[in-house]
Amino acid sequence: MNAIPPAPSQRSAGRTENSTLPLAHLMLMLAGLALAAAPHVARAAWWMGVGMAAAFLWRLYIAWKDKALPSRLILVAMAAVALTGVFLTFRTFIGRDAGVTLLTMLLALKLMEMRAARDVFVLIFGGYFVALTNFFYSQTIMTGVLSLLTVLTLTSCLVSIQAPQRHIRANLRTAGILLAQAGPVMLLLFFLFPRVQGPLWGVPQDSASGVTGLSDSMSPGTLSRLGQSDAIAFRVKFSGAPPQRGQMYWRGPVFWTFDGVTWRPGALGLRGAPATVELLGEPIDYEVTLEAHDRQWIFGLEMPSRFPRNARMTPDFQLLSPLPIRTRLRYDMRSYASYRAATDNPDEQRAAVALPRLGNPRARGLAEEWRRNLPGDEAIMRQAIDYFRNGGFSYTLQPPLLDRNPVDEFLFDTKQGFCEHFASSFTYLMRAAGIPARVVTGYQGGEINPVDQYLEVRQADAHAWSEVWLKDRGWTRVDPTAVVSPVRVDGGLSAAVPQNALPLLMRENFSWLRSWRNNWNALTNQWNQWVLGYTPDRQRDLMSRLGVGQPDWGTLAHLLFWSVASVIGLTALWMLWRVRRKDPVQAIWEKFCARMARRGLPRQPDEGPLDYGSRLAASLPQQADGARTIATLYADLRYGPNHPKEQVALLRRLVADFQP
Repeated sequence: MNAIPPAPSQRSAGRTENSTLPLAHLMLMLAGLALAAAPHVARAAWWMGVGMAAAFLWRLYIAWKDKALPSRLILVAMAAVALTGVFLTFRTFIGRDAGVTLLTMLLALKLMEMRAARDVFVLIFGGYFVALTNFFYSQTIMTGVLSLLTVLTLTSCLVSIQAPQRHIRANLRTAGILLAQAGPVMLLLFFLFPRVQGPLWGVPQDSASGVTGLSDSMSPGTLSRLGQSDAIAFRVKFSGAPPQRGQMYWRGPVFWTFDGVTWRPGALGLRGAPATVELLGEPIDYEVTLEAHDRQWIFGLEMPSRFPRNARMTPDFQLLSPLPIRTRLRYDMRSYASYRAATDNPDEQRAAVALPRLGNPRARGLAEEWRRNLPGDEAIMRQAIDYFRNGGFSYTLQPPLLDRNPVDEFLFDTKQGFCEHFASSFTYLMRAAGIPARVVTGYQGGEINPVDQYLEVRQADAHAWSEVWLKDRGWTRVDPTAVVSPVRVDGGLSAAVPQNALPLLMRENFSWLRSWRNNWNALTNQWNQWVLGYTPDRQRDLMSRLGVGQPDWGTLAHLLFWSVASVIGLTALWMLWRVRRKDPVQAIWEKFCARMARRGLPRQPDEGPLDYGSRLAASLPQQADGARTIATLYADLRYGPNHPKEQVALLRRLVADFQP
């Protein structure tokens, strides 16, 4: 522990000694700290990256030119600047983002007072902790790989403190061996440490920040913005053959109220028990792995009949979790593609025809004309469908902006829109004609990954459609987008819009890039399923398979203790066996020394092999050459870089033939 001596008391103030840490090892430590902080720099305020880079370069300059460290007054001033920057950026020192930024900046400033071994240890262990905080933001494979690389680099710095004269490659190899030896204990901790429900690495108020997905309201442009995102919303594994893409409507928020521009849920759809639904046809069984989205929505195919135990179905058939989903959630579902939701609730019907008193006069006039001239609700609905089919409408990710009467402007002027434009205007026409209707949002379709056969539903698959209440049929799904652009439903978004309007990884003309994405997504999915998805339920299942029924915290703690103790004990026995096992070269030499001791010429404890050989040569003139040859060959084999078998055999033969 004394490879880096403490600063001498007579040393000039602020002066550092480059001998405390060789420049190459200092650069390795800075590389480890940079690896730990790099993800934070990419996501934090710009001044944090500039400050860290300045601190690193300044410390390198000090070591290279053997300059003085900054005075305590300068350090206090820099710390005050860092604290001020954190407070002005976050308005607090508490929380994930503010705390991590503050910790990282203080770690960089610690470089400016690194004088003794204690300071180096503080920096290295601080680097370990900063690397750990990356899991507050991301738990992907790349985060794990970067963390392992960071730990390897910083651990090699710890080795360098004890062996500053060794080459960096040798210290990296030693650090790698140490980490590999810790691997079995790490696996035991992963499988046996009692799991907790919820985000292990998340901070409650920050754990779901930055997520993208559906909104709790819908207005022009809401869903078209999601069309530019290839982020995965959820993955699905079907028990049998997947349904046709046109049947894949993943139900999400249902909107009842409209203020002329924006649709919102309203309170009616969230109260009471779900209505009775007549399920028709064959069931579809599947498993969903839902990404965190910080909402209560649980997505499933229409119409779900079996869903997670703690979820509930609202009267408008929306599935809700009791708490916002802030961690990846996996659940089993059963749905029926054919159903009859023949509810007859007067409150629902009144709410489903409500419109603002003013606005969109042309759409109102068209709907009233249909009501006067057509015989019933179903005829009006079919007339509206024909209006969308033959009215010159087009599907686009970049619709024109709409003004104060968005429904009128879309239906009669621009006629270009995304799914929210079609669903909103169709639902408006139905309500204006006196037909109950509501907007349903969610996702439509998905893409089967050919590598692992999981269906990947992306944010770009976000969709909106209408539900119309007909007297003899109940709530009936009508998708006006499918009328205008059937290829959107049958072939997905990538088949419905120009390729240059899509994210790069979703374009059909980059087949090699899509192949790479499929393989990477499959690997990520396995990571999510088996590593991040190792929940308390899966841990209980594993323990049951091992014969541990209903394990509690105490049982798991005992099992973990004795498992780790067994691994450590076996490792200690193996190391002891290696220590006690004699090197064959050493065994031959000790045999030679024992023979000479019986002849009255013992080797002294402080006597090296060459000196002992010279003394034997002086005492045994007739065997002088043989004694020197044995001692020299032993020294070469014992302290040389390798042990050639033929040389070991030669030493054994020389010792056997040596007869004083």
